[in-house]
Amino acid sequence: MRKLKIAFFSDMLVRDYDGCMRTIFHILDRQPGSVEIKFFTGRDAVKGLDHPYMGIPEMKIPFNSDYNMALPSIVSDKLNNALDNFAPDVVHVTSPSRLGHFAVSYAKRSGVPVSTIYHTHFLSYMDYYFSKARFLMPLAKKFVTRQTKNFYNSCNLVLVPTEEMRAELAHLGVATEKMKIWQRGLDHTIFNADKSAPSKLSLLTGNGKPNLLFASRLVWEKNLKTLVNIYKAIELKGHPYNLIVVGDGVAASEIKSLMPRAYFLGKQPQEELAAIYASSDVFVFPSVSETYGNVVVEAMACGLPCVVANGGGSKSFVTNGVNGYSVSPYEAKAYLEKVDLLIQYPAHYMSVKAAGIQYTADLSWDRLVDRFYKQLGRLRRGEIYCAA
Repeated sequence: MRKLKIAFFSDMLVRDYDGCMRTIFHILDRQPGSVEIKFFTGRDAVKGLDHPYMGIPEMKIPFNSDYNMALPSIVSDKLNNALDNFAPDVVHVTSPSRLGHFAVSYAKRSGVPVSTIYHTHFLSYMDYYFSKARFLMPLAKKFVTRQTKNFYNSCNLVLVPTEEMRAELAHLGVATEKMKIWQRGLDHTIFNADKSAPSKLSLLTGNGKPNLLFASRLVWEKNLKTLVNIYKAIELKGHPYNLIVVGDGVAASEIKSLMPRAYFLGKQPQEELAAIYASSDVFVFPSVSETYGNVVVEAMACGLPCVVANGGGSKSFVTNGVNGYSVSPYEAKAYLEKVDLLIQYPAHYMSVKAAGIQYTADLSWDRLVDRFYKQLGRLRRGEIYCAA
């Protein structure tokens, strides 16, 4: 059988930049010999990609300078010619950006099926992007809802990470028959409890207090306001904890000024991040904008009990009191109550730790990526839902 030819569209292809990029590179690093991929991406937003690609003019996103947006209309003729010459069997789209819409339009004209992975829960970002213009929020949410519904209904296969996200998309009007659960994997050679080295953190903090860890991009849509309130509660009410923050982003300077006694470690390579997970005491994650929450399963795999927001994708794999806790997203007191419970009852702590490790034991990128390519092969052959 001839190779499966995939036209792969992503505004950025930067290894280890965020959860979306890590997922993409796990897929690319495991590309089988039976698959041929042609990449279309922003011309200056590529790092760590060991494949040829067609670079497309781009610009920074005005409301989030951490990300680039490709502008396919500038080179539409060149793009169409490249696609015609490649003659893809499947078009894969990373996000509903201008580039994503261009890819879907080309696929429709050419009779080629479209697959996508639901990486980013854009609707949950509205409260942050329009925090200074709340009168525009109803209109913005209506627009994003309509765009989300129309874009994903234009695809033939939508891979979603959790039942929570499938239900939310269905509520927005995305056809349920298009959606299939495709979770996320985990590299257990990196993320495991054997990486524990508590002395590293005691050297950092200079004390023996329990360490609460937050790891993510530092952008306000990660519900950093609640993280700041957790810090303030620690400081004002005398909770005996250190707060350690791993990550970087556009909100870094401001959040550092709001949490002057927290410990900021910046962005860390995965090996070092795994050691920080395994050496901390509790992972605190208030974000409600996750479609999945890679950092939560990474923390669990490293033996770090998690207290997360009861919102977004992360809550889907936390069973309260068993392998972690999910709490009211915006109440700092609720997070600290669960942290206190874990720290004050060592036997319960160890039970939650063991359950988290067990929960993540079967997460495998090899199996997941194999299923990804098999599903695209079935999409080419028309063996799974194909109407759009």
